[in-house]
Amino acid sequence: MDTRKPLLPDTARRTAAWCAVLLLVTGVAAVAIWLCIIFKTAVTPVLLALLGTALLGPVHRWLAARGVNRSVAAGLTCVLLVAIGGGAGYIVVTAFIDTGDQIIHSLKDAGQWVVDHFGIARNTNVNDLVANARKLVEKFGASAAGGVLTGISLIGSLIATGVLALLLTFFFLRDSDRAANFAHSVAPRGTGDLVEAMGRRAFEAVEGFMRGTTFIALIDAICITVGLLILRVPGAVGLGALVFVGAYIPYLGAFISGAVAVLVALADRGVVIALWALGVVLAVQVLEGHVLQPLIQSRTVQMHPAMIMIALTAGASVAGVLGMLLAVPVCAAAFGVLGELRTRHAPDEPPSAPPSPSAPPDPSGD
Repeated sequence: MDTRKPLLPDTARRTAAWCAVLLLVTGVAAVAIWLCIIFKTAVTPVLLALLGTALLGPVHRWLAARGVNRSVAAGLTCVLLVAIGGGAGYIVVTAFIDTGDQIIHSLKDAGQWVVDHFGIARNTNVNDLVANARKLVEKFGASAAGGVLTGISLIGSLIATGVLALLLTFFFLRDSDRAANFAHSVAPRGTGDLVEAMGRRAFEAVEGFMRGTTFIALIDAICITVGLLILRVPGAVGLGALVFVGAYIPYLGAFISGAVAVLVALADRGVVIALWALGVVLAVQVLEGHVLQPLIQSRTVQMHPAMIMIALTAGASVAGVLGMLLAVPVCAAAFGVLGELRTRHAPDEPPSAPPSPSAPPDPSGD
């Protein structure tokens, strides 16, 4: 009988095993991110197409359920996507063009007000701060765009990426019924059901994020725009458009757009109106956090704020602004896959206690 003791105690061996798993997962993730960066011109349209498919997938299913040919339904859905995206883009760009200079001027006045009333850096020129900030934004935008789309002009790349993403959206919508067969064909033998289930959970998470975020962004933008119009804050429509766009970057976008609205109100309408604007922004954020998100967003995309901030930071470091936009849905999909794996490999229910044995019969027969 072999009575030799193991070289390491059981706790050390378990720790080493978990460290090996962690290193393996980290290495696979690093290679995946590296491949995405290398093939970014192909990966970016695919991710954008998946987001578009998740957003308008219910429309396609509704049309297909009413007897519309799948190809025709996919084409109509893509036309709707172009109409919604183009209309929203036109409204946002027009609002920024019409009120952008006014908002920038108000922000400069607000910065001067803060310097004058709080004595912050008395020898600082606000115009220099504005110029430096503008250079920083231009530099950040150039580096972000260069990190995502390199080699050809920015406008041409955007058009090519948009057209390719639209075509991929059409094919994803039309052939979505074949996704289960594709998952079974590429999965190793015996794991087809698991791969299909993980894919469904990941897509449901992204679908819930896109629908919920779009509805919440629209409601936030309308509420804040109406509040700023009532307070007669200049550039209210442009600020509402900024709120709508910023809502797709959780927490950080809402904070920046809300701060800009309050500063504009402070510069043009004074402290009292700025406090009222702050109250409107906070009220909308409370409405979003306690009513809209639990009511609209799917529970599959509810993540801790710390995880969202880490995902935003990682996305920004990988692909700039586009990485920040894609970080949360990608993270939501990963959490959906982990949830499916946890459900599949959860320990079985403990067996119920056996019934107590009946009392032995009375030998006396009474």
